[in-house]
Amino acid sequence: MVGGLLPAGTTLPPLPHLLVVLLATGGVAAALRRRRPSVTARRVLALAPWMALGSAAHVLYVVDALPSSIAPFAGSPTVYLTVGTFAGAAWLAADAWLAVDADRPDRIAATLAAAGVLLLVPVVAVAVGTGLSPAGARWSALALALTLPIAGAVWAGLTRFRPEAAVTGGVGALAVFGHALDGVSTAVGTTQLGFGERTPVSRILLEIGGLPSVPVLGEGWLFLLVKLAVASAVVWLFAAYVREEPAEGYLLLGFVAAMGLGPAAHNLLLFSVAA
Repeated sequence: MVGGLLPAGTTLPPLPHLLVVLLATGGVAAALRRRRPSVTARRVLALAPWMALGSAAHVLYVVDALPSSIAPFAGSPTVYLTVGTFAGAAWLAADAWLAVDADRPDRIAATLAAAGVLLLVPVVAVAVGTGLSPAGARWSALALALTLPIAGAVWAGLTRFRPEAAVTGGVGALAVFGHALDGVSTAVGTTQLGFGERTPVSRILLEIGGLPSVPVLGEGWLFLLVKLAVASAVVWLFAAYVREEPAEGYLLLGFVAAMGLGPAAHNLLLFSVAA
């Protein structure tokens, strides 16, 4: 941990790998800035598989299932730059090759999502191939099943009491779902499977003593409650931004969604193979 502020396990790759990542990221970022592909809610939602891809790749790093020449690209936080670069390149390619037709669905969004899924599936398969934990898989499935009604109820409540939040649409709902899943899976992992929390602030919330315990979540319900409150507040605050500057608003809100969905996907897959 660096200075007690960064998550445990945060490392930088060897210099050659770091240079490759930085150059590739800079090149794709410059190309995106130059081309400026249109940003819509559908296209940001299409990045969801890519958010999970980064997490799945990091699980392979954690369980030591990657060749030594590739592994440094999947460490934390390098994996986010690695996958972000691939996602940006895929977006550029789709934007360059697929004509926008107002009479048909957005093929760019569909292509971007499909590319993410096609990369995600084999990565998950390799992770599962290292050994499936029946208990971990059951708890992961339960965490996902429990999250669906919780996230649905929070989104319904948010849009009812703060109707302006509805303008964020699917991207706002994804942000709420991602952080709800992160909260539920983290609580399940620490309470039921004995996993620790790597992020210092989150660990403080999870280690507060004297709280009443609830089924499945144990004392981790407080962490979930804080995650839901923060995610809901952010979505509500972003509503005006999305209304006034849709492209920037959706993109930044997508980043917020990734901060929840990414760790959540990491939790579910890691529990399934390492519990």
